[in-house]
Parts: sequence; C-alpha cells; structure tokens
Amino acid sequence: MVDRAGSMHQHDTSLEVLTQAVLRYAVDRMRLDPPPLDHDRTAAELRAMAGHTVTPVGLGGLEALRVFADVLAPACISVDNPRFLSFVPAAPTEASILFDLVVGASSIYAGSWMEGAGAVFAENEALRWLADLAGLPAGAGGAFVSGGTAGNLSALIAARWRWRHRADGRFDRTRGLMLASAGAHSSVAAAARAMDADVVMVPADEQGRLTTAALRATVDALELADRERLFAIVATCGTTNAGVIDELDGVAAVAAELGAWFHVDGAYGGAGLAAPSVRPRYRGIEQADSFIVDPHKWLFAPFDCCALVYREPLEARRAHTQHAEYLDVLHSDDAGEWNPSDFAHHLSRRARGLPFWFSLATYGTDAYRDAVERTLDVARESAALVAAAPHLELIMEPELSVVMFRRVGWTPEQYQAWSDRMLDEQVAFVVPSSWQGSTILRYCIVNPRTTVADIALIIDSLA
Repeated sequence: MVDRAGSMHQHDTSLEVLTQAVLRYAVDRMRLDPPPLDHDRTAAELRAMAGHTVTPVGLGGLEALRVFADVLAPACISVDNPRFLSFVPAAPTEASILFDLVVGASSIYAGSWMEGAGAVFAENEALRWLADLAGLPAGAGGAFVSGGTAGNLSALIAARWRWRHRADGRFDRTRGLMLASAGAHSSVAAAARAMDADVVMVPADEQGRLTTAALRATVDALELADRERLFAIVATCGTTNAGVIDELDGVAAVAAELGAWFHVDGAYGGAGLAAPSVRPRYRGIEQADSFIVDPHKWLFAPFDCCALVYREPLEARRAHTQHAEYLDVLHSDDAGEWNPSDFAHHLSRRARGLPFWFSLATYGTDAYRDAVERTLDVARESAALVAAAPHLELIMEPELSVVMFRRVGWTPEQYQAWSDRMLDEQVAFVVPSSWQGSTILRYCIVNPRTTVADIALIIDSLA
C-alpha cells in the first residue's frame, strides 16, 4: 500500500524540481513590467479550461502549477498594474513580495510572543513607525489583522468594552450606539450588525466629509437615553470613494466631551500621514483612541495586511484576550511580552505584518515618504488634465490620491461600455462609481509606477 500521507511531507527530488519551478514563476511574475491586466472568466469557462483540479490521486505539483499559471492566474485582474485605477489598488514592493514567500516557508505562529517573539518584535517595529506618524504616545500599539473590516470591528469591540466597563455593569445588557459619517466605509455598518449595536449616520457635507457642525447637530438631536448608549464616534481619514479627510480635530473634541471612544478609519488614506505635503490635513488624529491603516493599499505591502493601533493597548487587551486552560501559559506578567491575539477578535494568525516590516527595513522610511508623495503629485497633475479636457468635468480637487470626474453627456450604459472596452483591450481597469446619485469615474492612484502619461492615455480614450 502506498503511504500517501507520508509522501506529502517527504523531501525528495520531485520537491526540489517543484521548488525551482515555483520560485522561477514567482521571480518571473515580479519581473513583468508591467504585469498584465488580465480579466475574469465565468465559472463554466474555467471549468472547461482547468478541468477538475482536486482529485483522489492529485495532479502533481508541476501540473497544478501549470493550471494556475496558464488558466487561473490570467483569470485574476492584476491589482499591481499601473493602470489598475479602480477601487483601491495595491503596489507591493519586490522586497515585500519576496518576504511573503519567506513568511509562508517559515511556519510561524504569530498570535503569541511565546511562539513568535521575533516576528512579533519586527511587526511591532512597523506598528511603532505608524503610531509615530499619527502622533500617538510611546505606549501605543496593537496588531496586524487581515483588513480594514477586521480592524474596524476589533477597535469598536474594544470601544464598547470600555464603555461598559466604565459603567460598572449598568450597560452590560444595553445595546450600544455609534456615530459615523454617511461617507464612512461600509465596514462600519457591518461592524455594528456583527456587534448587534446601532449606528447613527451623520450627514456628510457636499464633499462627503464629516464636519464638526454636523456631528454636534446630530448629538444634540439624540435623546438622553441614546447619549448614554453612545460608546464610539468613527471618523475617516481618506474616504474610499472620494478620498477626503473628516474634520478630525473637531470630531476628537466632541468625542472627548461625550467620553466616547474616538476611532479613525484610515484603511486607504492613513498612508498619507507619511507625506509632508498633506500631513497637516490629519490634525486631530493624534487624539484617536484607535486607528487603522492598510499597508496592502497605499503602503506597498502584499495582501492581507491592516495595522490596528490603540492609544491604550491595555484596554484592547482586556476586551479581546481569550481565556482557556491551554492559553493561560501565554498570559504572563512580563511587560516585554506582546500577544497579537490579545488585540483583535482573532486568535490564530500568520505574521502578516512581516512583509511590510521587511520592506520598510529594506528601503527605509524616506523611500516610503517619497513614493507616497509621487502618487500625490500624479493625482494632482491628473486632476489638472481632467479639468482641462472639454469632454470631462472634474468633480472636486483631490485631497489625497482619488480623482473623481464625469464624462459630459454620458449615460450609465456608456460609462460601462467604455470600462468594459478598456479592460477587453487591456488598456486600463477603471470601473464606474457614483456620486450624489449620478454615474461618474474615479481614479485611485497608489502605485508609484502610474504616470501622468498613463492617465493622459485614458483621458484621450474618453473623447
């Protein structure tokens, strides 16, 4: 009888061949300049092309790699293509991609200091840089989670814990309430649903920004019972659609007056903290009780990587630490130990912050500053091109790296047809969005390799 279970973990000649093939694929993929946009396919098309890939006897490593390289990978749009300008793209550095391979090969459990001290130490170095950019105190810290949705949820769980803890049990069975802007990311409402909490949306201004005046008006309209239920106010530094920054300093003041947790969602826009040209726009973030930023968006790390930072990590640890007989050994009184599993709703976790740390350590923070500034420059110049084009209408000057505009006279169907053609012809990936009820286009520029010439080419195609 063949020992198939044992054969999976044997190191033999076939593994060496597969190792070389996988490494060659990875290196060749990184060397693509630019990587192809590619496009999706239907499930029926993929079934016809790939066949059944999970079988009793297996395809063998080389054949499985061939199916991925020839069939599956081309059915995934490359978010690191310089003309991928929809949603929020990504542009991981070569160093971060290479180190992602190392993380996978190292088999590190990074939920506890006991098992992953070296990895956690390195991740904390990267978190410290982000906390310093935000102006948070020396004791600030947190953990890397999978994305902005997980980061927002974990921060708000900590916020609710503090509200109930301060009430000494009075609100243990009370449904909590949060305030957020109508321009906040959808994950804030999703977090409220997951927590069985209420969220009141504050009307945003004409640019989609949360203003102090609108927040105060919303608070004034709350009944006393609802004010008592209020445990968090969520602001955004870089809204996903428009890329604008809420009035952070004013929101912080209101939160302080009410004794509410002040959380800042910077999943996309938090990276702008690294750019001196826009850093003053973030005034007030230094007062946050928590904030998030996704390095896999505008800080050049691979998926999936969200930095969650708390002003007072001890409060988050009390909210999130899981207790079980087999976990008690992890919770010592050693001040030098830091268990990332204590700072979010996760327990098991990979060392997802290490590729970001390695890239920072490799290139230095000055290079990060310059790369973010470059994308901001391209966004400003792109907005000028849009404003100068007679067939286009710039909706607003970009505050960060999102440029929103209209094609004069077009219907929603024309926007979609143009977008489909651009992808079919492998020119660019720009999908329609909406603004104040009408169809628009938007660029989100986070790739330092995106040029003004790339934008000019796309603008010309809209004529």
